[in-house]
Amino acid sequence: MPLLSGLTREALLRMDPETAHAATINALRLGLAPEAEHPDPPELRTTLCGLELRNPVGMAAGFDKNAEVPAALARMGFGMVEIGTVTPRPQPGNARPRLFRLPAAEGVINRLGFNNDGHDAVFARLRDARVGAILGVNIGANRDSEDFVADYVKGVARFAAVADYLAVNISSPNTPGLRNLQSEEALKRLLGEVLAARARASVRVPVLLKLAPDLNEAQMDGIAAAIARTDLDGLIVSNTTVSRDAVAGLPGAEEEGGLSGRPLFNLATRRLAQMRQRVGTLPIVGVGGIYSPESAVAKFEAGADAIQLYSALVFGGLDLLEHIKRGLVARVRAAGGTSVADLTGRTTAAWAAGTASL
Repeated sequence: MPLLSGLTREALLRMDPETAHAATINALRLGLAPEAEHPDPPELRTTLCGLELRNPVGMAAGFDKNAEVPAALARMGFGMVEIGTVTPRPQPGNARPRLFRLPAAEGVINRLGFNNDGHDAVFARLRDARVGAILGVNIGANRDSEDFVADYVKGVARFAAVADYLAVNISSPNTPGLRNLQSEEALKRLLGEVLAARARASVRVPVLLKLAPDLNEAQMDGIAAAIARTDLDGLIVSNTTVSRDAVAGLPGAEEEGGLSGRPLFNLATRRLAQMRQRVGTLPIVGVGGIYSPESAVAKFEAGADAIQLYSALVFGGLDLLEHIKRGLVARVRAAGGTSVADLTGRTTAAWAAGTASL
């Protein structure tokens, strides 16, 4: 329906950001989402970690934290929906205000702090769910946990049977100490225990690791070395950034938290390409700053096998999803290809070197 699309672009932007988000979730629960009018063309079909996607454009984690509307998002036309981040115990997150728009840059800063209903409530919603798209569950650790790794193990055990894939989120900047798990030695322990928990589950669910864009060359080398010794299924690159280089001087840029949206695109895409060079053919989901068909194409050409959106929908409206899918199809056809997979990695070297940008 056009109602929700119009509401997103106009009335919602006049609301407090967190209130607007809640209103959008409620509208989707009421069935007010615009449904995809046509089946996705065959050029958009692809595979990710052995999963068959009708199209490679997903809703990123953070939008549907509590698995309230995954089926509605699938009806809108997303090829995958990643819910969460979910922690073992419910937690309220950080104090409000904790979500801020930077309209001049089409950016968003959040310091939400993994606010969610916890494993039990989210599992209850997913247990008998029929989503209609690939379902990812993004798992995290409680802020006051004595053992972050144990919380991820609990997440694997809880959701392996109801998720098409699990995303291990160790890259949020809003849980103190969480990003330390990206160090090589800490990551070895994390992956060892998480993948052992996956091996004990009733099904072998793909596990992907979600990384930060604020990594240097040595840190990326360490991550690649730790991954090489495991049967990890893929990466998600990237989460939000604590850098403000792209929005310096703009009103609101001084707020603490992770920056997402258009200002993140070049940094996140360079990190994607750099990790692509380090991990070979390991599947990578490209996230961070996609705001147009051209930026979606660039993310694939930098090395992504699939992509996810979120912040750009705040400013571009829900119609952006269809625009991006049409742009991908047009690019595949113009290049003489048959699948969006044909785009992957065409400009990895340029993005990794920092000589490509949008």
